[in-house]
Amino acid sequence: MTGLVCLFISLPSMATPQTVRLNEYIAKHKAALLKEYSALLSIPNLASDTPNIRHNAEAIVGMLERRGVETRLLEAAGSPPLVFGEVHNPDAKRTVIFYAHYDGQPVDPPRWQDNPWKPVLRDGRLEDGGKVVEASDIDSGGRHDYRLYARSSSDDKAPIMALAAALDFLNAEKTAPSVNLKFLFEGEEEAGSPHLPALLNANKHLFKADALFICDGPVDQSGRMQLVFGARGTMGLEMTVYGPDHPLHSGHYGNWAPNPIALLSNLLAGMRDGDGRILIDGFYEGVRPVTEKEKRAILEMPDIDDRLRKEYGLAWSEADGARLAERILLPALNIRGIRGGALGSQAANAIPSEASASIDFRLVPDQSPAKIRSLVEAHIQKKDFTILHRDPDRQDRVQHPRLIKLEWEEGYPPYRLPLDDQFGQAVARTLAGALSEPPLNLPSLGGSVPMKMFAEALGIPVLGLPIVNYDNNQHGPNENIRLRNLWDGISVFAELMARLGEQWE
Repeated sequence: MTGLVCLFISLPSMATPQTVRLNEYIAKHKAALLKEYSALLSIPNLASDTPNIRHNAEAIVGMLERRGVETRLLEAAGSPPLVFGEVHNPDAKRTVIFYAHYDGQPVDPPRWQDNPWKPVLRDGRLEDGGKVVEASDIDSGGRHDYRLYARSSSDDKAPIMALAAALDFLNAEKTAPSVNLKFLFEGEEEAGSPHLPALLNANKHLFKADALFICDGPVDQSGRMQLVFGARGTMGLEMTVYGPDHPLHSGHYGNWAPNPIALLSNLLAGMRDGDGRILIDGFYEGVRPVTEKEKRAILEMPDIDDRLRKEYGLAWSEADGARLAERILLPALNIRGIRGGALGSQAANAIPSEASASIDFRLVPDQSPAKIRSLVEAHIQKKDFTILHRDPDRQDRVQHPRLIKLEWEEGYPPYRLPLDDQFGQAVARTLAGALSEPPLNLPSLGGSVPMKMFAEALGIPVLGLPIVNYDNNQHGPNENIRLRNLWDGISVFAELMARLGEQWE
């Protein structure tokens, strides 16, 4: 982490005897763990790549079975395999599910320093001149910021490897888990999890449990461990505005033929102001107020905004510098891309025939995707656009002014567990003895994970438990996992497996 000397978890100050033995175990087996992890990362994992997605699932099954986990693959028509595993302790009174996903975002190989499917270990961040090293070269003195570079090294195969290694340690210690363990590893989270609800409903007998951990997302930007009690929902929208059926000379037809880029730009400008407030009528109706406990939790979060602005090259942030931890409790509209015409040497003095924008919404309790879709479409219609959900034909073009095509993506609804929930408090107590500082209680993750989907389908509380570094280039080129975070994730999972049951009671 740039400019940081603090760690996500300061392992030497962990108090339990188990932690000391675990540190020794990781030091002894780190080369073997990295070899196994590199083999998993070498398998391409785009959700639409059916053969390789199945290869990933089968590799994970092998990892689990080598550790004594009873496994099976669950599938529905057209879905990638859902990896399910179980470790049962007849003396345990509680059951928890650990969820992660093994699919990843697409890659643009020319933008990567190395092949994204050939993991490379470096002694620091690429941006800081990190050099390639071998696993045998890793020192234990903390002098280097070792990182493993590969697609999905952080998002989201890291928890899968950490969970497997935690089981290794418990097996080596001959320690039975204090709770029954179930594992659920999905292969299409990055594609919106379209088959997950049906698979959960069809296999409820397998997923009977008392709570679920979602092991996705990064730790706090300060480097501290955090328990995530919620996540914003998400929903994407592709918009295309149409002009003439072919480009027209801007001198001959400018100020006469409608320009789709101008129409689209004006529409977008009317949906969001300069401070990020959404201008769509009714958008904030029904938003659940932030509780006093959640406000206090935000105040206790480390104040890292100034450092982040410098790190990201920002002279300012929206809403008069309001804290990031506050802003992610609000809905958001993000313009993630816009396209129309051409630029630079390819630019032509012409009115283009169409212009497109891609936007995403982040939703908070108690907003519903269906309600937001209806509000957005009503707003667009008030701007005198004719909405289609398909490509227009010639008749559409000549009959309807301000023609726009909308393509909605599936997404997740928002979720937020109360901060005083019994399960969350038990997890906090379990980790308190193993961490140098108590874990932060984050009311909501800014990103989106399917917490609500699990809570509704299984009727159990859901808690986020991220382990990876925040500066991991998630979804982008040169994605990486900081090895300290991987080792610390193993520690956290092993502690929960061994001690959560007694703290829960």
